Amino acid sequence: MEMKSFQMANDNKPISPNFILPEDKRPQLSQISSLASVPVIDFNDGPSALVQKISQACEEYGFFQIINHGVPEELCAKTMAAITQFFGLPPEERAEFSTQDHTKRVKLFNYFLKLEGQEKVSMWSETFSHPWHPADDFTHFLPKNPPNYGEAFAEYAKEMGGLMNRLLSLISQGLGLEKDCLRKRLGDTPRLNAQSNFYPPCPDPELTLGLAVHTDLGAVTVLRQAEGVSGLQVIKDGKWVAVDPVPNAFVINLGDQIQVLSNGRFKSVHHRAVTNKAQPRVSLAMFYAPDMDAVIGPIEDLIDEEHPPTYRNYRYAEFLEEFYRQEGTRRMAKEAFLLSQ
Repeated sequence: MEMKSFQMANDNKPISPNFILPEDKRPQLSQISSLASVPVIDFNDGPSALVQKISQACEEYGFFQIINHGVPEELCAKTMAAITQFFGLPPEERAEFSTQDHTKRVKLFNYFLKLEGQEKVSMWSETFSHPWHPADDFTHFLPKNPPNYGEAFAEYAKEMGGLMNRLLSLISQGLGLEKDCLRKRLGDTPRLNAQSNFYPPCPDPELTLGLAVHTDLGAVTVLRQAEGVSGLQVIKDGKWVAVDPVPNAFVINLGDQIQVLSNGRFKSVHHRAVTNKAQPRVSLAMFYAPDMDAVIGPIEDLIDEEHPPTYRNYRYAEFLEEFYRQEGTRRMAKEAFLLSQ
C-alpha cells in the first residue's frame, strides 16, 4: 500500500480510490447502536462471581473488558509508546519488514478486501506482526529501532503469559470444566503472535474501514487500545456496538477455536475497526492460538443428546490452510468444519 495515500489525511485531499469501499461494504457510522457496550469485568471480584460474569460475557457477547488485571499501567504505556514510535519511523526504515508473505514470522503488511470483478480495496491501516513468548527470548525478531521496543515487549510478554493462563482457566471454569482443560487442549507449544495496528486520521471515514469485518482465528485475544480514541466495534443482536477504551483496561475476545471447543456455547464474534478524521489510533492485540498439531473439536464433556457435536475434529494446521485460502474475503473458516445437523 502506498503510505503516501495516508498523508492525504493531513492536507484534506480526497481519499485515494484504492481505499474506497462499495456502498454495501461501507461502515454507515450514523447507524452505530447506542446500546451499552460490552461488559466491563473487575478482576478483583470474588472467584465465583468472576467465573459467572466471564461465562455470561462469553455466551452473550464473545467480548468483554477487564480492569484491575494486575498488569502495570506504566508497562502498558511504555509498550504502546514503542509501537507508536515504530509506526512513526520513515517508511523506508520500516520497509525491511514489509511483505505480503504470511509464512514470515515478522511482517509489516496491509489488509485488503477482494471484491467481485474489482481490484483489491486496501484497509485504512498498517499492521505489524511478530512472535511473542512469556519465557523464551524472542527479541531477535524485533526491530532495533525504536531502541526500547525489545525491552518493553519482553517485559509485556511475561505479563501477558500470566494473564492468558488466568483467562484460559476462568473460561474453562465458565464452561464447567477443569481449570487447565482449555490450556491442555490448545497444546504445549501454542502459537503466540503480537499484532499492532496503526490507523492514521482519514479524510472520509464513511468511505473505508480500518479493519474489515472478521472473527479472530485463534483461541483468545488480549487487546490494548490507545486511550481516548474509539474505533473497535462488535456485532450484537445484528447491530454494531462501539467498544470504547476504558482507562487501563484490556479488551478480551474469543477466537474461533474457543467457539469450536465449547461446541458453540461461547462465541467468536464478528468485529471491525473504523477510522476517524481527527486522531491517529494505535492498538496492540496479543494472540494465543493452538499448537499446529493440536486436534480441535467440541470437548466431550460438553456433548450430550441435547447438545450433539456442531463441528468435526480437525488439526489446527488444517484450519489455518482454510483460513488463508479465504484471504481477502469475509472469512468463514470455522463454518467449513460444521457438521450437518
